[in-house]
Amino acid sequence: MNRANSPRVDDDELALLTDLYQLTMTQAYWKEAMHERATFSLFFRKMPPTRRFMLACGQQHAAALLSRLRFGDTVLAGLSGTGLFDPGFLDWLSDWRFEGDIWTLPEGTPVFANEPLLEVDAPIAQAQLLESLVMNLVQLETVLASKAVRLVIAAQGRPVVDFGMRRMHGVDAAVRGVRAYRTAGLAGTSNVLGGLRHDLAINGTMAHSYILAHDDEREAFRVFARHYPGTTLLVDTHDTLEGVRKVIEIMHEEPAVGVKAIRLDSGNLGELAKGARALLDEAGHDDITIVASSGLDEHKIQTLLEDGAPIDAFGVGTQMGVSADAPVIDLSYKLVEYAGTPRIKHSPGKINLPCRKQVYRQLDAQGRYAGDIIALRDEPDIAGEPLLRPLVRSGDLSVEEMRLADGARERTKASLDRLPGALRELAPGEADYPVSLSPGLEALSRRL
Repeated sequence: MNRANSPRVDDDELALLTDLYQLTMTQAYWKEAMHERATFSLFFRKMPPTRRFMLACGQQHAAALLSRLRFGDTVLAGLSGTGLFDPGFLDWLSDWRFEGDIWTLPEGTPVFANEPLLEVDAPIAQAQLLESLVMNLVQLETVLASKAVRLVIAAQGRPVVDFGMRRMHGVDAAVRGVRAYRTAGLAGTSNVLGGLRHDLAINGTMAHSYILAHDDEREAFRVFARHYPGTTLLVDTHDTLEGVRKVIEIMHEEPAVGVKAIRLDSGNLGELAKGARALLDEAGHDDITIVASSGLDEHKIQTLLEDGAPIDAFGVGTQMGVSADAPVIDLSYKLVEYAGTPRIKHSPGKINLPCRKQVYRQLDAQGRYAGDIIALRDEPDIAGEPLLRPLVRSGDLSVEEMRLADGARERTKASLDRLPGALRELAPGEADYPVSLSPGLEALSRRL
């Protein structure tokens, strides 16, 4: 089957969604009979300068995909055609199954520099093959969830809806982004496929083209409201406040139509929201809410609310959809243990923490996050809640752990309630959140 023009990557192609050197290294391990168990750790060394925490997302999704990764006939034929791989190695790949363990932070967990989002324990050829795919999956969803949760914080309990699909970087990002938005606590999305697939409410109003296609704006409002009772009407195609007056007129003429909200999408949103609210309230329509969109980000939302703009909900598009101020985190997937021996990289600025690890989160007397300790995974007597959990055991997904993954949205909400106030601030600045090494890990790192 020719998939040259397909916009998607099917499950039977996932094994090819990797960098070439993963496969050439894996073949080298196979030729050298290097089959000892290895641990790879996924983490980032530095927080983006505009973030005070990152929201871990995508790692449980990644673990589920990786546990069923296979090299089918189509994949093997493609590899054979490169001329780089021995027939014996391809035959070995045909029986390849992931047989290791994957430990992950639960999705919706705030995470900080050098803390593992995920660790893979498996024979080295198996663990190595996962690198490119797991980084791609976790990078996207963590970046988008971390941006989206800032919008949730800025909105102070008001609904935030995703309007960003049209300018996101490809269809995969648009669909998987909705999964991240749901984790972060968004109220809805305009993306129909993303909303249906990831169980997030589908929201939308109309475009300016609908108004322009009619000869009269008032009649366009009237007809659309008849089609969709309880709808939201876009009022800024010509003159925003005049548009609001026309909505009030049709509500007076046909009370049964029932307009639920108006949407402002241009101009000075704060002043227009105040003017629209005054008109609606004077006409006795204090139940009609105001939705604002148009180039919003967390800082603009924060400013609007600080200035007293009577806006009840926000539609956010491009700035969130591409995480414009922090579009990447410099994720690393590093070998930290092989054949029972700690491994550490000494390159300047790229040193990693050795061995299998655990992260312990401590709380203060008020139940807020007080600090984290990164420890050796089996190190005894470390205070705090252990965060990394075994989602995959011997290649099989844990049903119990996957149930916990379903609670990512609720976990995020609970985490926001426990974050110290400084971490909830939206201005750039240091996180000022203590992350320390346990005695055992610090001693081993110094020795290595």
